[in-house]
Amino acid sequence: MLSRIFIQNFALIDSLEITLNKGLQVITGETGAGKSIILGALRLILGERADTKSIQNSETKSIVEAEFQLNENFRNFFEENDLDFEKHTVIRREILPTGKSRAFINDVPTTLETLKSLSSQLIDIHSQFESSNLFEEEYQFKIIDGLSANKKLIVNYQNEFYHFKKLEKDLRDLKTRLSEGNKESDYKTFLLNELLEANLDEVDLDDLQNAISKNENAEAIAENLSQIFAKLDLEEIGLLDSFNEIKNKLSKVASLSHEFSLLNQRLEENFLEFKDIIFELQNESEKIETNPEVLFDLNAKLNTINSLFLKHNVKSISELQEIRDRLSGEQSGFEGLQQYISEMEEKIAEAENYLERSSAKLSENRKKSIPIFIQKTESLLKQLGLEKARIEVELSDTSTFNNFGKEKVQLLFQANSGFPAKPIQTAISGGERSRVMLSIKKLMAENAELPTLILDEIDTGVSGKVAQEMGNVMQEMAKDMQLIVITHLAQVAAKGDDNYKVVKKDISGKTQSTIILLNPKEKVEEIAQLLSGSKITEAAMKQAEELMK
Repeated sequence: MLSRIFIQNFALIDSLEITLNKGLQVITGETGAGKSIILGALRLILGERADTKSIQNSETKSIVEAEFQLNENFRNFFEENDLDFEKHTVIRREILPTGKSRAFINDVPTTLETLKSLSSQLIDIHSQFESSNLFEEEYQFKIIDGLSANKKLIVNYQNEFYHFKKLEKDLRDLKTRLSEGNKESDYKTFLLNELLEANLDEVDLDDLQNAISKNENAEAIAENLSQIFAKLDLEEIGLLDSFNEIKNKLSKVASLSHEFSLLNQRLEENFLEFKDIIFELQNESEKIETNPEVLFDLNAKLNTINSLFLKHNVKSISELQEIRDRLSGEQSGFEGLQQYISEMEEKIAEAENYLERSSAKLSENRKKSIPIFIQKTESLLKQLGLEKARIEVELSDTSTFNNFGKEKVQLLFQANSGFPAKPIQTAISGGERSRVMLSIKKLMAENAELPTLILDEIDTGVSGKVAQEMGNVMQEMAKDMQLIVITHLAQVAAKGDDNYKVVKKDISGKTQSTIILLNPKEKVEEIAQLLSGSKITEAAMKQAEELMK
């Protein structure tokens, strides 16, 4: 339950701290005293958006703390979120002057999402302005599912439904890719085949260009080599014979004087190298031939490569190889896309089967709980002065799955006998809405494990005996939970186990809101004031005492 609230530097509140107890906690105060400010601060604990406009003193931070008494059921949540479990847990929000907001659980910084997840299990605030939720299909499903055995089933169903919708979106994206791929596939296949036919892995551009040059100049090369060989082989003055004669003579000189040995050795080595060069030249010369067909093929290959360079706007064989490999990968991926689509369709079919079974079970459980909901709601409405009121629940099948199964829900209402029930949003008045909402909140509280419920002027628009009965209903609700009620009705205030009053005071020329716990005498005076207005009469005091009895 909520055991303490601390607010500092928030709107009209300079500093406020209040301790709350079990049972029915009633808060009263004049319009504009600051009750809504306290609720606004508590909504920060629920993770709502922080606004720097709420900071009273813009030079320092605003703080809102709520302390809760927890049982062991919450230990798992703390362990899962790497937090220290404490039976007296403090949730805190801080709004810095810069507009930045910080969240803490037991003084440990945490994310807003984690704070929301915890606080939503601890407290529910219902404002009079939120009664329109009753008209929303999501809220109506929440009412019926809360009374049925659908608590875990609806969570599992919605997780699978989210997964199902994601699969459907992924499938649409894949089919779009496949459709677009089909349009480009033929052209990309043509480009890939061109690159494959070019045998790029076997092409060395320098070798290819050299081979072309060699073939184009074969006659000139052969002629020059022939002249070289002729010079070498001339009788008596041939270069090879002359070189050999020089070598022999230097060898004799070296044998006569060791000073010439090194030069002789060098000449010997060069003679061997010279003979080897001549031998290589003879081998190469034998390979040279003029073949127009070979030259044509070589030029064709070079033209193909140059054409590919131009087409793909690149300048090297390696770049062409990269494009070929990428196109090959795309084609492989494209071929596997259809298989992936088939697998995705199988997953969607499995998800549909699960959703079909789950939605049928959800519907079955709802149909079992509807008579109980109708009986309990109409009984409470009768207690609250709507003796003739009827409420109905209309479930209708849908052709597609939604977030709540495969059906729609509609609450129907009629306050008077002899008339057909109509959709509740068109059939209910303001005073009736308060009583219906209180009845539904009571039923939901009975089936929820929520420690604290705050009702903000849910009794608006009622008075007299009905107000008395609303107080009785709230008193009954408070037996099983902590119920905090903000009210203007004396009949409700008289039922409080503890009563608090929000007041405004001028402190040092500055208006401040605060809240005080009323003692028994102050409680009687406050109830009397609610009955008679600003001037408390003796009759109002007596009536207040009677109400408290």
